[in-house]
Amino acid sequence: MLNVRDLKVHFPVAKAGFFARRQVVHAVDGASFEIPRSKTLGLVGESGSGKSTTGLAILRLIKPTSGEITFDGRTLGDMDSETFRAMRRRMQIVFQDPYSSLDPRSTAGEIVRFPLDIHALGSNAERKERVAEVFSLVGLRPRQMDLFPHQFSGGQRQRISIARALVLQPEFIVCDEPVSALDVAIQAQILNLLSRLRDELNLTLLFISHDLGVISHICDEVAVMYLGKVVEKAPRHALFRQPLHPYTQALFSAVPTRNPKLKGAVKRIRLQGDIPSPINPPSGCRFHTRCPIAQARCRSEEPQLTEQASDHLVACHFPGQDISVAG
Repeated sequence: MLNVRDLKVHFPVAKAGFFARRQVVHAVDGASFEIPRSKTLGLVGESGSGKSTTGLAILRLIKPTSGEITFDGRTLGDMDSETFRAMRRRMQIVFQDPYSSLDPRSTAGEIVRFPLDIHALGSNAERKERVAEVFSLVGLRPRQMDLFPHQFSGGQRQRISIARALVLQPEFIVCDEPVSALDVAIQAQILNLLSRLRDELNLTLLFISHDLGVISHICDEVAVMYLGKVVEKAPRHALFRQPLHPYTQALFSAVPTRNPKLKGAVKRIRLQGDIPSPINPPSGCRFHTRCPIAQARCRSEEPQLTEQASDHLVACHFPGQDISVAG
């Protein structure tokens, strides 16, 4: 369904002075992955790793600097605005914050109906019927269409956002941290809703999150990003069973467990230092400044994303080493 190759998104920074050199933020710097039809790929990493920028660039809500994005066999970068406008109906997004992504001056029904108006689909009666249909689909009552966003809870607002994304009957949806602003109990409801909708409507999802617990609940495959690059990608079960990249191991060690038998059994890996600036990323492997097993080769030679096991890709010169021992 979706194939991303060497995607780069760079943002120029205002110059500090007239004679200063213009600097560039390497928000996404060569990310590559693919998503099979009807599957969910989880994109995970720390804040600032480029996850959300990747999702926005795929939908051309941010213009990519370079790279190739192919959707259902068609290259999006080659399309003119009119052609892509028609393609937009097949690709939608659910934003992170249900409080700021909904227009407070419009009713819930108007918000969900707006995409139908933009694309001039159906008569007024047909649009109203379609809006009522998706309201029921996401667990809202059609009589709530006349209410304003402030009259809904956080979970209900996110259901409105999901209804807005579904109203055009898309095939692919970017979910940009859709549950991070919600209470834990509500998170489970929204995740179950997205899982059900994916299965019932045959949807393909790119699910962006920093929460590995959320990722494990809904995703078929997982891609780990660090400083603008994908450093590991594998089926969910393989990645959670045996992470090969040192950064992925450190992320997994921070996940709390509810099993009392496992508490204390997993050593917490504490990385030294902060994420380097995306304005001036390190040479070689970008993780080498924080990696406890880094060697001279890591500082000079950038590792490529290569297959270490069946469908398990990792960008590391020394994959699979247990850094809990080294750290």
